[in-house]
Amino acid sequence: MPIRVAVPHETTPGERRVALNPVVAEQLSRLGVQVQIQAGAGCAAYYRDRDYTTAEIVEDRTALLSQADIVLTVSPLVPEDVALLREGTLVIGFLHPHEFDDRIRALRDGKITGFAMELVPRISRAQNMDALSSQASIAGYKAALMAASRTARFFPMLTTAAGTIRPAKVLVIGVGVAGLQAIATAKRLGASVEAYDVRPETREQVESLGARFVDVKVNAVGEGGYARELSEEEKQQEMEILAQHVAEADAIISTAAVPGRPAPKIITSAMVDKMKPGAVIIDLAAHSGGNCELTIPGESFGHELVMVYGPLNVPAMMPVHASEMYARNLFNFLSLIVHDGELSPDWDDEVVAGSVLTRDGKIQHELTRERIEGGQS
Repeated sequence: MPIRVAVPHETTPGERRVALNPVVAEQLSRLGVQVQIQAGAGCAAYYRDRDYTTAEIVEDRTALLSQADIVLTVSPLVPEDVALLREGTLVIGFLHPHEFDDRIRALRDGKITGFAMELVPRISRAQNMDALSSQASIAGYKAALMAASRTARFFPMLTTAAGTIRPAKVLVIGVGVAGLQAIATAKRLGASVEAYDVRPETREQVESLGARFVDVKVNAVGEGGYARELSEEEKQQEMEILAQHVAEADAIISTAAVPGRPAPKIITSAMVDKMKPGAVIIDLAAHSGGNCELTIPGESFGHELVMVYGPLNVPAMMPVHASEMYARNLFNFLSLIVHDGELSPDWDDEVVAGSVLTRDGKIQHELTRERIEGGQS
């Protein structure tokens, strides 16, 4: 009997993505596996059950999960769902190793092998499996559109019967994947863009997109290409230089984040007080507390005639392409562990080993294990 790959309906409020779109489901079937989709799983992403022509549509969620060999998901399964899985089942998706401890414990205690897409090593061989980057690019694109639609000014320069309108000034804070896409999109919309990051090596990337780099003379390169946490002295230096650029911006898109930690507070309430009336802040770091001191996750509000918006789960706002890109990432990862219709992961493979969150009743990811178990193995 071929191995069963199950795709359940996402239950997290506001989650509109689905782990497999019809095209990738068909590609997966060619690997010799049986793809099973819970009825209606793709509807929020505008995929109908009948579009999954090579998959079996299963009405009963309990039956789907209890018979699965592999479960593909966007959000981590709740403990009640994990309890339905057989020992040794593989769960692959965004498993949030830095939060949702109850769900991670459920995977551990159920002896479920959990592969967290967040843990896929950032090496060239695994670029096509980097779901964090694929989804971050969507968030950056969407953030630029949000800023353009919410600011009180045009993004591009316009020549009108009333004279020339100067382009809006956009400041992007954090030059990771989301930040770079925000820069590129804001530039395409005609804005005058500048960007800031504590990693000076990002200057070349910023300038290659036609934006100006804001240099605050601080180098905070950390592990894995992420920024490290700044010292108090470095924070003060950063704030003093950045404050002027914040005051001049018509729109700010902030994306700075440190995995597993609260987002750094970069935009103070005092800075917002000095912004132009009608300006807008789109805080993509809202999920981890926000880069702006005033950000309220999931809410949009005005402060001294400046709009502050902390959107959550932005990729889910574009569910068609978000699901398509995520499904491709999952397919590329599955190609590492499924061969000729058989499940055969190479546990010595750097990508496979580095992506494991739980296996054989243990939490394999060291930082997650230390947080949940105090370092006990």
